Amino acid sequence: MKKLLACSLIAMLACGALLTGCGGDKKDEAAAGKTKAAFVYVSSAKDGGYSMAHELGRQYVAKNMPEVQTSFMESVPEGADSERVINQLAAQGNKIIFTTSFGYMDPTINVAKKFPDITFLHCSGFKTAENVGTYFGRMYEARYVTGIVAGKTTKTNTIGFVAAFPIPEVIRAINAFTLGVQSVNPDATVKVLWTNTWYNPTTEKQAALTLIDAGADVIAQHQNTPGPQQAAEERGVYGIGYNVDMSANAPKASLTSAVWNWGPFYEKTIKEVEAGTWKSSAYWGGMKDKVVDIAPYGPAVSDETKQLADAAKQNIIDGKLVVFAGPLYDQTGTERVPAGQALSDKDLLSIDWFVKGVDGQINK
Repeated sequence: MKKLLACSLIAMLACGALLTGCGGDKKDEAAAGKTKAAFVYVSSAKDGGYSMAHELGRQYVAKNMPEVQTSFMESVPEGADSERVINQLAAQGNKIIFTTSFGYMDPTINVAKKFPDITFLHCSGFKTAENVGTYFGRMYEARYVTGIVAGKTTKTNTIGFVAAFPIPEVIRAINAFTLGVQSVNPDATVKVLWTNTWYNPTTEKQAALTLIDAGADVIAQHQNTPGPQQAAEERGVYGIGYNVDMSANAPKASLTSAVWNWGPFYEKTIKEVEAGTWKSSAYWGGMKDKVVDIAPYGPAVSDETKQLADAAKQNIIDGKLVVFAGPLYDQTGTERVPAGQALSDKDLLSIDWFVKGVDGQINK
């Protein structure tokens, strides 16, 4: 018990230190004459997943825009704590603030009302204001391509998918991945296991192990830790990572990863703010914009599979392949999208059903 209390005290002190100072570029001379841009992360900047993807984007800005002083706050809980941190960053003279977690949406809106001269960008949310924009990426495009890789690789025709929460973002990812799988292997199914976590390495790894025990020989994920990929590595099966290239965590298991590339978007946005041309909008970029992509292929991916995946990627970029084009059927076999039609962005942002080929339930 004493050891537990001591560990808790250390964690509290670390959190307190975190919230009183920004990480990132800590150069005192950066204050004068530079645009200040701040980033807020829900987990560690070195989490190996979601926050790390945004941190790589910040580092891209720091490298390519010497006139910009960047900083970040990591492991900031959603809710009241995040509003306090965002308010602190605004008071420190940051001209633009990127809040990177869905749960930061309302706190961002609240702080923005008090600082109308500061530009706020919120990732994955839907609320905007004159000085608040939203941004996200069409990750489902990359998911479709990685689904092709998984569908061509599986031998058991059971592919596991470790999923965070049953929200449209995750449902959309599972569906696109499954459509990619079935485009090359209609006999394969994607078995979903919910963890109701975004960042819990132990829980997410265990979920992957459970799916492997159920016969899955490829593990995909919509989680912010490499835990599922580590489970695949340990059990001698294959993995499809998410957020960043996870091959370092599973060098033998890794087939590829669906990855974010935030650097160019952050650079473009900051330049618009500096030039006074930025306007509030709801940005949703795709593979064509290079906001989403797939990581390099692992050694287990055949040349044939690479060719199929590369062709699909190029067709998506060229507009020849629309991931959610009909005919589309749900799990019950009911036609949801007829031939010649496609799901609209509004439909995609509220999707609450699984496509044919998914083995799992959406429990709300």
